[in-house]
Amino acid sequence: MLNLHMPTTNELQTEIKLRIERNKAYFVAIGVEFSIFEPTATGLKKSILDATRPVRSHFESENFHSFDKQGQGDEHKEIKKAYFVTPNSIDPTKVSLYRPKTKKGDPRMWFSNLGRFAQPSDQIAIVVFNGELFLFNFTKIDFESLAADSAAITFIAQYTGSKNSIADELLQKLREIAKAPIKVAVVGDTAVGMAVELALNIAANSSKQPDYKGIELKSGRGSKNRSNLFAQVADWNISPCKSSAEILDKYGYHRGNDFKLYCTISTQKMNSQGLQFFYDEATDQLIEKDKNGKNVAIWSGKVLRERFIEKHAETFWIQAKSTKINGVEHFDLISVTHTKRPIVSQLLPMIQSGIITMDHLIKRKGGDKPTVSEKGPLFKINKRDLPLLFPEPKTYTLKS
Repeated sequence: MLNLHMPTTNELQTEIKLRIERNKAYFVAIGVEFSIFEPTATGLKKSILDATRPVRSHFESENFHSFDKQGQGDEHKEIKKAYFVTPNSIDPTKVSLYRPKTKKGDPRMWFSNLGRFAQPSDQIAIVVFNGELFLFNFTKIDFESLAADSAAITFIAQYTGSKNSIADELLQKLREIAKAPIKVAVVGDTAVGMAVELALNIAANSSKQPDYKGIELKSGRGSKNRSNLFAQVADWNISPCKSSAEILDKYGYHRGNDFKLYCTISTQKMNSQGLQFFYDEATDQLIEKDKNGKNVAIWSGKVLRERFIEKHAETFWIQAKSTKINGVEHFDLISVTHTKRPIVSQLLPMIQSGIITMDHLIKRKGGDKPTVSEKGPLFKINKRDLPLLFPEPKTYTLKS
């Protein structure tokens, strides 16, 4: 007999959810960066989409568009190229990026003819490539199952090939640089990184964005085991201490003419200044406490994860060896470990287990007008533990 069973509404909804999750997992596995938006019935009717925080962060990290720098009103609207990606075609459209004068100037976007590509509540993925946007309907299409010669898979191959070519380009440049020792540019913990960036002609700046065409560079002397993951101050709005200066005043110590707080914070034990981390899973907050159990500073788990993925979508961890030439420190570049697609869900558990720690580096210099400087707080990990955060790290020697 023929099976005439028609799928129920619940069965269809379950299949759609599974398809969306398969698409997300597939894009992550092959290294395609994406953000997702969900059009509403009202939005499709009125041609309005909210540019949500994940979408805005994605645009900024790819240097595609910054709503924060955009003025309000039609005179500041920007229109850029975009495409609808289907199994059989890549169809051109346009995206409008704007902030209206009403509604507090909340960021908006709209794709021409979106109603032909998506229905209300569809999950639409945005990929940025060569300064243009490419849209994929995760609700309608199972991309992993498409044929290799389909339009969508052909595009994805171009995207991943381009990303790999940037890593190959950087690796070759580092191997050229490694042929001779490079001279220090500054003194201190940042000396290796500054020397490498100078050799690569990367201008010094304070940007939180990755260093080389989307790849973050982390450099250190071979004798140092701990590497910086990222810097992130506490959320002063919810922290008892409202600044690094206040933390310094309460828990710092004198060293010569300076007043400092240089120490490592861990969940595993209290440090010599009486400070320790605790992770509250219920509120998803990382809390620094003192020896009396009083809260000192608080970090949002969400912010820490966002900061981590922003900094380490792709990273080159460079190991260097210090050497002296005519009394001046130089660096021999020894090897580089290439990591991609960090397992973000493991960040807080690894802080909770003590694998990831944090360094305070706060100092008030002496003098007539003392000022407070803060180099961190720096979240750090031992190099040997990188595979716990990054799948399949690849290590290359830089010496031929």
